[in-house]
Amino acid sequence: MLGIDVGAFCAAVVLFLALPGPGTFMLLSSTGQGGFKGGAAATLGLILGDQLLLWLAVAGVAALLAANPLLFKGLQFAGAGYLGWLGLKMLLARGDGGALPVHVTPGRYLRQGFFITLSNPKAIIFYMAFFPLFIDPARQQGAWTFAFMALLIALITAVWCLALCAGANAVAAHVRAHRRLARALQRLAGLALLGFGLRLVR
Repeated sequence: MLGIDVGAFCAAVVLFLALPGPGTFMLLSSTGQGGFKGGAAATLGLILGDQLLLWLAVAGVAALLAANPLLFKGLQFAGAGYLGWLGLKMLLARGDGGALPVHVTPGRYLRQGFFITLSNPKAIIFYMAFFPLFIDPARQQGAWTFAFMALLIALITAVWCLALCAGANAVAAHVRAHRRLARALQRLAGLALLGFGLRLVR
């Protein structure tokens, strides 16, 4: 269809989604703090960020970044700084006794999902290298082919992330009732984001 090996492409997208990354930890944290609505808002942010990076890659920004290592490195440091800031916020968050409350602020979780996706400029170059693996040059139809691939990525991401949010939300109430466990998991997520930030600039 449109010159795309749809089966192989979808399988590859699912495989990449299954690999834990900063988006995964942010999604679990958003669900733990804001319930399923918080996780759904973060999912939308992740999808919007992915779509922006994807179309930037198609527009040739990948080649621009590859030709300007200083610009690329600057974006990497900015992304690492954002991940580090989020991680520190989680690590330094303080609370009083009692169960952790649910804070439903969808806009906040959407923005976090969006900017966490944008925090890694390597993703633009990844998309430019990833897409050709599943496209038949003789049958592809330009922008329509890329648009269909973008739609598939959005749909698969939505299904995967919302299922992850539903599972996390099912146990979140029990975790929130045990404040020490909830804080420990929150700090673990913070450490993970700090680690991803450091890895980004290595």
